[in-house]
Amino acid sequence: MNPVWNEDLMFVAAEPFEDPLILSVEDRVGSNKDETIGKVVIPLNTVEKRADDRAIRPRWCNIEKSMSAAMDEDQKKKYKFASRLHVCVCLDGGYHVLDESTHYSSDLRPTAKQLWKPSIGVLELGILNANGLHPMKTREGKGTSDTYCVAKYGHKWVRTRTIIDSLSPRYNEQYTWEVFDPATVLTVGVFDSCHVGSNGHKDMKIGKVRIRISTLETGRVYTHTYPLLVLHPSGVKKMGELHLAIRFSSTSFTHMMYLYSRPLLPKMHYVRPLSVMQQDMLRHQAVNIVAARLSRSEPPLKKEVVEYMSDVDSHLWSMRRSKANFFRLMTVFSGLIAVGKWFGEVCKWRNPITTVLVHVLFTMLVYPPHMNTRISYAEAVHPDELDEEFDTFPTTRSPDIVRMRYDRLRSVAGKIQTVVGDVATQGERFQALLSWRDPRATTIFLLFCLLVAIVLYVTPFQVFALLAGFYVMRHPRIRHKTPAAPINFFRRLPSRTDSML
Repeated sequence: MNPVWNEDLMFVAAEPFEDPLILSVEDRVGSNKDETIGKVVIPLNTVEKRADDRAIRPRWCNIEKSMSAAMDEDQKKKYKFASRLHVCVCLDGGYHVLDESTHYSSDLRPTAKQLWKPSIGVLELGILNANGLHPMKTREGKGTSDTYCVAKYGHKWVRTRTIIDSLSPRYNEQYTWEVFDPATVLTVGVFDSCHVGSNGHKDMKIGKVRIRISTLETGRVYTHTYPLLVLHPSGVKKMGELHLAIRFSSTSFTHMMYLYSRPLLPKMHYVRPLSVMQQDMLRHQAVNIVAARLSRSEPPLKKEVVEYMSDVDSHLWSMRRSKANFFRLMTVFSGLIAVGKWFGEVCKWRNPITTVLVHVLFTMLVYPPHMNTRISYAEAVHPDELDEEFDTFPTTRSPDIVRMRYDRLRSVAGKIQTVVGDVATQGERFQALLSWRDPRATTIFLLFCLLVAIVLYVTPFQVFALLAGFYVMRHPRIRHKTPAAPINFFRRLPSRTDSML
């Protein structure tokens, strides 16, 4: 009669905080039957706000019999005795609401405005025109399109006017954004409006372009024609080209250089990190809130447009994405593949002296192998997984079991696909450092290498080893929960994820 849960639940809340938090206490009276004991309604404008990880005082809330009683303040005061729920509620402003993938996020600031740092520059975008667009509908016996562009960066979404009946529309519209972090991405999408001469209810996607701010030189005007590529069930189609003009102007060069040593996400993401499941759930909630709000704007943006611009399905499993990540990984590790070819020549005794030396080294390193059930994960395996492993090929199990195992396989494969993509991203960041894709980052790296070379030349190796050992073994009290500056610098380097469909 006095249950204890001790569970942390997290939701995305958007200002103005009009919708209340509703807690329902239910009693399980049967296998598939629950009875509501009561409800607690907490208005969000009464909830304490915090921007750090300080403790929040819990409070007791009366459990009312119905929603009307829970919403009526006079009725709450009328009854002196009631069952109560002990809750600890707060609005966390120290986190960044992840409404898009971190690989091509356009904003990395925390929710609380008092934690925002000054801007480092201004991003100017000119949406000029599109050429050679693929017709999305038929009018008077000929193919045509009624297109508009959507650009997203940070909290600001913009939409051009709709150009009617044109496969080479001219928009000639200009927009500006404040830039707070160079490791962000501008996304521009082209869509066909369903409100003009179409029987459908959804705006069709024509393609989108991603531009990473850190790859733009300060003050330079880029006027490029970007291909619009869309993936269809029949394959990849080039839907046309989009002509853009873009310029990034820096207002604080020193602050921008300093950001390369800072963590990518706000401090709360490292002090109290969110799990992968929480991130996926919160991202889904955030996209739905943004879509609902933009659908009420003028002119409105449909939900399918917001989901396409936010890459809402980027974490789902796809054989194509898995192959793409695999080939990215092969490109990154092309040097190791070359080493493998060299080892193949060693095995063929092309150079006898080298082969003999490799045999000596191999003899020194090899140990007798043995089976390990813990490494094989054979001690805690689920019976259904064993049944699947010993199933014949083709399967002899029922369609329901095969469907369940296929869905489970898709879930696991999606996680593996994400891990492979992340590994490839790390290698591409290192390659970007050598190819000057982010000129500011490469300049910082070269200056750091020069400084390290001078310090190592002047400092005796014993002193350097002593200082390095003391630093690695330093007391936990003088360790920071946020990542070190070199790690932050590496995570800000661009990768090729911006170019993936």
